[in-house]
Amino acid sequence: MLPKSMFIILIVTMLVTMGCGFTFTIPVTDINTGPTVIEEIEVPVPEGVDIVDLAFGFGAGEIRLSPGDEAALVRGTAKYNVDDFKPEIITSGDRVRINTGDLEISGIPNFGERLENEWDFELAPVPMNLKVEAGAYQGRMELGGLALESLRVSDGASNVKLAFSKPNLVPMDSFRYDTGASSVTLEGLANANFEDMSFKGGAGEYTLDFSGELQRDATITIDSGISSIKIIVPRGVDAKVFFDGGLSNVDVHGSWEKAGDVYSTSGDGPRLTFNVNLGAGNLELVNR
Repeated sequence: MLPKSMFIILIVTMLVTMGCGFTFTIPVTDINTGPTVIEEIEVPVPEGVDIVDLAFGFGAGEIRLSPGDEAALVRGTAKYNVDDFKPEIITSGDRVRINTGDLEISGIPNFGERLENEWDFELAPVPMNLKVEAGAYQGRMELGGLALESLRVSDGASNVKLAFSKPNLVPMDSFRYDTGASSVTLEGLANANFEDMSFKGGAGEYTLDFSGELQRDATITIDSGISSIKIIVPRGVDAKVFFDGGLSNVDVHGSWEKAGDVYSTSGDGPRLTFNVNLGAGNLELVNR
């Protein structure tokens, strides 16, 4: 069952954006729910391609991704009780995209008492560029042990936990995460084996945990508005944080050294370099 708090966040954002002092009417779209459908999804690995471009377009609901085997590119179930949430699978050469149906909403959605829209998919450990585009949703993604050449996540009002519990099987060129009014926790980021990471947030709470096995130097750029950001770097990792945030507070835990707006920890091996731009809020640096 989808939490209504996510829709409240969206509605408040709409009202603030439209401003005060105006008289307006926002239409309400009634969305009819019906019997729950559990649909088996299985998408084969495209033949004759070196790298697969796999994209998910997901609206409101819950999505769970985890590693699978090479028998299928995507395998799992889609559970929904709105006809228009029936997944749409589009395959063209090395590109595969799975969308949440074709539901048009004008104004504020009224889902009644209960909405079900859940994806539970396993992904093959084949070289791929993975993209997840979502709206108001809950996400639980375990991506360790996959072979991600690149990763791009963009979402709105969300509650997401994304983890790399095992090393990524190939070097990742880039990792981009764009989010809004959300709660996002990223764990095991050293295992992602990326060279460049970009994280852009709005008003939310974000935790970026760089535990795991760091195999090469990496640069992380973080841009956010009014938010709370926690960066966790394991002890013994060489890291440097360049901070820009005149209206923000910085809390330091562990063996960080400060020189102006630069915070650093010493260690052996590859280095993590952070460029953090925070409009207002709190930055917490943890070394443990």
